[in-house]
Amino acid sequence: MTLKEVDKKIHSLRAEIARHDELYYRKAAPEISDFEYDRLVQELEALEARYPEFAEAKKVGDDRIESFQSYTHREPMLSIDNSYSMGEVVEFEKRIHRVLREEPLEYVVEPKIDGVAVSLTYEKGKLVRALTRGNGVEGDDITHNIRTIHGLPHALKGKNVPEVIEIRGEVYMTEDAFTLVNKEREEQDLPPYANPRNLAAGTVKLLDAAEARRRKLSIVLFGFGYCEPKRFENDADFFDQLKDWGLPTLEKYWVAKGIEDVCKSIEEIDTLRHEFKYGTDGAVVKVNNIALRKRLGQTAKAPRWAVAYKFSAEQAETVLGDITIQVGRTGVLTPVAELRPVSLAGSTISRATLHNEDEIKRKDIRIGDTVIIEKAGEVIPAVVRVVVEKRKADSKPYTFPKTCPECGAEAIRLPEEAAWRCPNVSCPPQVRRRILHFGSRQAMDIENLGKAVVDQLVDKSLCANMADLYELNEKDLLALEGFAEKSSKNLVQAIENSKQQELWRLLHGLGIPQVGAQSAKDLAKAFKSLEALMNAKEVDLLEVDGVGKIVAESIIKFFKTEENAKIIQRLIDYGLNTKDHRGQQAQGYQNSDLADKTFVLTGTLPSMTRDEAKTLIENAGGKVTSSVSKKTDYVLAGADPGSKLKKAEELGVAIIDEAVFRKMLGD
Repeated sequence: MTLKEVDKKIHSLRAEIARHDELYYRKAAPEISDFEYDRLVQELEALEARYPEFAEAKKVGDDRIESFQSYTHREPMLSIDNSYSMGEVVEFEKRIHRVLREEPLEYVVEPKIDGVAVSLTYEKGKLVRALTRGNGVEGDDITHNIRTIHGLPHALKGKNVPEVIEIRGEVYMTEDAFTLVNKEREEQDLPPYANPRNLAAGTVKLLDAAEARRRKLSIVLFGFGYCEPKRFENDADFFDQLKDWGLPTLEKYWVAKGIEDVCKSIEEIDTLRHEFKYGTDGAVVKVNNIALRKRLGQTAKAPRWAVAYKFSAEQAETVLGDITIQVGRTGVLTPVAELRPVSLAGSTISRATLHNEDEIKRKDIRIGDTVIIEKAGEVIPAVVRVVVEKRKADSKPYTFPKTCPECGAEAIRLPEEAAWRCPNVSCPPQVRRRILHFGSRQAMDIENLGKAVVDQLVDKSLCANMADLYELNEKDLLALEGFAEKSSKNLVQAIENSKQQELWRLLHGLGIPQVGAQSAKDLAKAFKSLEALMNAKEVDLLEVDGVGKIVAESIIKFFKTEENAKIIQRLIDYGLNTKDHRGQQAQGYQNSDLADKTFVLTGTLPSMTRDEAKTLIENAGGKVTSSVSKKTDYVLAGADPGSKLKKAEELGVAIIDEAVFRKMLGD
């Protein structure tokens, strides 16, 4: 390659890796396996080693997002380097022996949990904070969601409790809990979550702790960071202590002497892994002695005293017979591989996800190809690669359809998106999914309005949009399969009851692109009525916490669309609530010190959680935002406040503690 070609290739790899980092760390929606990702990184590192003039400082993954407060880990929370062969594990020990002369070394070998890394801080035995890994130096505060985990004690039991300790582990979701959530999504005709790990990652970043509790997260703890005073000489002692404290920990771990024992332990974990209650995608090998770990040290992103061995994902070879296109609620056209049925991981697979047009082009996937599919905990397996040597001579590159397969409308693709969309709001699959979303538990919560019912309503032309629901009567429903007098009456009543739902539920149910449940709550609180929101200008929308330029433009475009305006007017005419109840409730607090004031919360409060404080503020007519600005009136600070306190001091924002806050409430 010429230097110009090398430069272009390196920039291309960096962009691709950055895109996958964003998908994995921030969106919890990875498109490729860890193995594929590591190969991209290794390709980049090899090029940078050969052409050092193009090298850059290594970047680490970062799961932090703006809507969460970040805190510094007392001791860095690094990721662990991956290996994919026993030979690489042997090389790991050779690197250690270059620094240490002790032989044979003692290791701890444990299952590698396929979950979300977290760090829990206990002070004087009390759980005070839970953080994500973040960028390794600081992580997002997810304490409100971690406290909902059944079986995790908020206070350590027994003796030998340090003054302060960071206990590390993984949050995961059991197969039963995962299946239950996906079953609900299926009933709402929503796409299933790809795997338990992705769902767990999304759940720990929910703002609504009640929803996190409903999803039933689990946790397993197995490591520690900062600990004062020092208590442990080796990892095995720490595992025993975790049990004494009453914390959920590993079902089994192995103490191995020398690399041969390590390899045997890894093989045993591979044999047993399907019996564990958590998903296991490998084994972690760690030097057992803590003092030796200190001598080995770490690189910028990983400790030198540990390595992860990744099990090979289960794969199978089959033939891709066709590529079909599914139409989603928002019109997204998603390609799906229709496969010759093949047995994989104990089930028969006939379909696999292809994600989008760019993914098909990147892998050069064609109809008629022999392909390798992989199932690493996925609901719908993915096509890993094409067996090019088996490709037919007359094979042609796949051309993504530019029209909707359901209604024939010309598809569109926005410059900033990877997806093609059908713009026809009357497209039948979109209509079904919009009505299902409108009636879902997260929106208008209309009981018994499931997929089978919505399919019949649309197929029999009884409903072309959500407003048509409010014209249904018992006679209409009696004509549908599965309906009797009582069930017809119940559904009509449930639809009627939904007219009194809170404004945020209506906003969420409308299906405004980029507006989820939390954004809908923020918008309802800020604008107080549907009419005010419909007339809002971009500058007004940007004042709302969490609303950026893209979201603001999406809201304005939605309300300006003639078809949407007609549906909304009908909903208003049918008597749906269009006022924010919380705003009406706050009228009783007009003389309150909190009314119309903006608060930011930071740190741990003595006698209430931040969620409880937020509720008190909102009920008193104030509002809570996630970041400090010149428009912030008060920062309510507790113990161990984060960077928001410093920002408040710089801007001259009033800082109060819980005692002052309670006086403002009139307590």
